[in-house]
Amino acid sequence: MKRSLLMATILMVSPLFAADEADHIKRVREAADVLGEILNAKDGGIPDDLLNGAHCIGVVPNLKRAGFIVGAKYGKGVISCRTATGWSAPSMIQIEGGNIGLQIGAGETDVVFVVNNAKGEEKLMKSKFTIGADASAMAGPVGRSLTAQTDAAMRAEILSYSRSRGVFAGVTLDGATLRADDSDNRKVYGRDVTQEEILHGKVQPTAAATPFLTILKRYPGKKVG
Repeated sequence: MKRSLLMATILMVSPLFAADEADHIKRVREAADVLGEILNAKDGGIPDDLLNGAHCIGVVPNLKRAGFIVGAKYGKGVISCRTATGWSAPSMIQIEGGNIGLQIGAGETDVVFVVNNAKGEEKLMKSKFTIGADASAMAGPVGRSLTAQTDAAMRAEILSYSRSRGVFAGVTLDGATLRADDSDNRKVYGRDVTQEEILHGKVQPTAAATPFLTILKRYPGKKVG
């Protein structure tokens, strides 16, 4: 009898673990798809100089906004930082709330953000921080090259973009809270691990991260600032 109950419990729980694993794989794959599509845009993408000098790059695919709840926004994504030996394994992150621009209506949008300097990278090592309050941020410039008019953007700690209904543009993330998804990182890497360990290159990436990291390797430049 006890053995039957044990087997029944295992059969009930196993699909839950499989669903968790599939969710993580799907999140990294979607992040890779979003980033690849945006970076392959001929003239309307993120400036190459920003990408080559970026300290970290994060992607939140399908950020959701509930139209019936004012300001209710929530999404999960991934972020990787540049290390001495290349890009780090991706850390699972959550982003919540904030004034994420008028472009986003009820529904979903893809968000990409570039951490521009050491101060911005340092903020990522906290358990959570608020964009615009704890870290300076602004809508990122769009195009393949930077101009003198983007000096302010180069000084911002975080530059952010969104893609909704096929429209790609710089967008503000003021007031949004960004935090490490410690629970999902534990599931991905099989142990308790901090975001700092992951982003400083102390954790080996999983096979599922290969497509995302392959795209980032197109930008092997050095950190600036």
